[in-house]
Amino acid sequence: MKIVVCIKQVPDSTAKMTVEGGKVSWGDAPLIMNPWDEYAVEAALQQKEALGGTVTAISIGDESTREALKRALAMGADDAILISDPALGYLDTQATAAVLAAAIKKIGAVDAAFFGRQAIDADAGLVPVQTARLLGWPALTLASVIKIEGANVRVERGIEEGRQIVTSKLPVVFSLTKDFGEPRYPSFMGIRKAARAEIPSWSLSGLGIPAPVSVIAWSEITNPPVKEITCEFITGASPEEIAETLATKILAEKVL
Repeated sequence: MKIVVCIKQVPDSTAKMTVEGGKVSWGDAPLIMNPWDEYAVEAALQQKEALGGTVTAISIGDESTREALKRALAMGADDAILISDPALGYLDTQATAAVLAAAIKKIGAVDAAFFGRQAIDADAGLVPVQTARLLGWPALTLASVIKIEGANVRVERGIEEGRQIVTSKLPVVFSLTKDFGEPRYPSFMGIRKAARAEIPSWSLSGLGIPAPVSVIAWSEITNPPVKEITCEFITGASPEEIAETLATKILAEKVL
């Protein structure tokens, strides 16, 4: 099988977000592979181990994104590709899907593309299905169990009502949930391999597509409003007096 796993670099989940001049800042927080995407890498590697083939990790970003790709390599991916271009400064989910679909087509003969459920910075969860639509492939989302036999795929999906069984034919797009199982830790040999790996960079011209146009923009971002909470202690000479004062205040505030 030829498998592609799409990953994203995001700020650490413990980072504290602030807004400065309408722009989001995570300060000096480190950038990491999107935690949901680690489940996608794990699922892709398990299919490779069961069926044979290769796993290629791809990501859109600047030079710093190579670190996220190196983690995928350290986990066991065979190779990685960085998609980087000055025109890719801001992408909404639809534009992101257009770039990823073009990269998957360029790789060629791909049997399956794996995604995490969503990215923790935007939490949209739309890129897997939008990529599938552009490729013309079925989207098997929220997968917790994947079984591939020949060209046939069987997936258990975790939904609010319970479990849903879905079947399809290859090629397909998967998105993974935590129910799939804990992602593996990179091995020492994997880390050494990733450190030496040369990750090629593809531009939009290399993909043969124009710069995608984002249809959604965050025109303004503000910090959440500050809540001011005051606490007042009611005192009195007797419980009856305290109760009467409390009732008066409740009625004045129109709580009742």
